[in-house]
Amino acid sequence: MKVIAIIPARYASTRFPGKPLALLGGKPVIQRVYEKVSPLVDMAVVATDDNRIYDIVEKFNGRVVMTSPDHKSGTDRVYEAYRKVTEALGVEYDVVINVQGDEPFIAAQQIQAVKDCFMDAQTDIATLVKPFHPEDGLPALQNPNSPKVVLGTRNQALYFSRSVIPYLRGIEPEKWLQSHTFYKHIGLYAYRPEALARITAMEQTPLEKSESLEQLRWLENGMHITVRVVDIETVGIDTPEDLERAEKFLLEIKKAKGSL
Repeated sequence: MKVIAIIPARYASTRFPGKPLALLGGKPVIQRVYEKVSPLVDMAVVATDDNRIYDIVEKFNGRVVMTSPDHKSGTDRVYEAYRKVTEALGVEYDVVINVQGDEPFIAAQQIQAVKDCFMDAQTDIATLVKPFHPEDGLPALQNPNSPKVVLGTRNQALYFSRSVIPYLRGIEPEKWLQSHTFYKHIGLYAYRPEALARITAMEQTPLEKSESLEQLRWLENGMHITVRVVDIETVGIDTPEDLERAEKFLLEIKKAKGSL
């Protein structure tokens, strides 16, 4: 199974402009993501719409393609990059992984987990979830910025929501986490190329618009999203404050490895 990872990276960001170029442990964030993912797949490529990011990736000898600045989602950018890479190299891939350009601590186990989903021939798209634990607390479960997922008996996604799902009737909210296993969505996606082509041609759907969750469009159109459960938390960078926390996390990793 040939796997390509595409890392969409935009310079413009409301909360953190220039985020891919921010330094983390002396390296740009986008370089740390690329170096983490590249050994785990057959090819890794950064997809960007900004010359500054393009130049930095070339400087550290990474693969990069320029994409349109008009894409409405990272998924659209991933598909354009995939087409450009395959046309240039004359090589097709079995699986396309969309790795967020602001997650420098993505784990090898997470990449392997989404790859494993494609052993099932019915899988169009794969993604990950992490269980909420009682110690996470009710505010974490109720946080609308942390989408929840309900799963079917064959580990397929039934629905994604910013609300708490399922609602536990007859149980006080303070006891929900002790009474049921809720799942937090981890935003790592992988697709079969034909599925990626299909979803980028879809119009927005009512559920997607209501929850502002792109993956609901795919479910509304009958696509099969296979889910793997992991217990590894991602450390994304959305704000300058997140970058400060990431610096501390990186130091902890280095200390644990004895490299400081």
